[in-house]
Formats: sequence, structure tokens, C-alpha cells
Amino acid sequence: MILAMSSDERTPLTDAVVAMLRERGHQPLLLGPLADQPLTWPLAAEALAAAVVEGRAAGGVLFCYTGTGASIAANKVPGIRAALCVDAATARGARWWNDANVLVMSLRLTSVDVAREILDAWLTEQPRPEEAGCLAELAEIERRWGGAGLRGGGADRA
Repeated sequence: MILAMSSDERTPLTDAVVAMLRERGHQPLLLGPLADQPLTWPLAAEALAAAVVEGRAAGGVLFCYTGTGASIAANKVPGIRAALCVDAATARGARWWNDANVLVMSLRLTSVDVAREILDAWLTEQPRPEEAGCLAELAEIERRWGGAGLRGGGADRA
């Protein structure tokens, strides 16, 4: 399976995750600094999200220092369900209940051993059929809002 992989910086953790994906028979599609192309965290996340929604990758693995910014940026792209996962249980739940298609990890908090556990859960779990109704509701929320974002931090929407 082709999995997009991006980060705002290349680190020993990102290199280890590339190797883990290859060991499991996946083909990482490297983007941003992982492909020696400097990108900020918003643009690294957008590049990965684009690869997923355009069908160039079946899913994605994304990193930034905390993981929060990359999650926010990726989730701005319609069709992306990025989940920041700090452990295997969270990754498992993100697949079961949310059908998350982008795994986000923190460069600051994630060790290589924990990343391995997270990847094992992420790559082996599938969405639960009983969640189809909630996933349809999620898609409807995305359709209803149509990418409309808050301007000025949201203070003017009160």
C-alpha cells in the first residue's frame, strides 16, 4: 500500500517510521523535508492531505513538533480525517470509530518504540461497521460547512 508521509523536519523518528513502513511492505510516498523539499508544517500537512484525497496514497503518516498544528492543517482539506495519536489505544480507536485516514504523531513526544506500537495498531485495525451512521454524520457536517473557516480567530462570530 502506498502511504504518504510528511513532516516539517526530518528526524531520526521520521527515518525510523519510513523504515518501519517499508519493513511491513508499504511504499512510503515521501513529501516535504522527508523528500529534501523544505516545507513549513501547514504546507507539509497540506501536501500529505492532497496526496490522500487525490488518490496518490491510501492514507498518510504526518509529523510536527506537537502534532497539533499538522492535525489542524490536514483537517482543513475536505475528505481528511487526521488523528493525533500518542499511543496504540488512541490509534486503534481512531481507525475503529473515526475511520481516520491520516495518522499524526508528535516529534516531541513519540519514541521509536511507541511509534512502532502506534503503527501496528493503525495498520491492522479497520473501521467498525456499526460506526457507519456516525461517519455519515461526520461527512454531512463537512458538506454543510463546506470548508467555511472562521475569520479573525472566531471573535466576530459571537
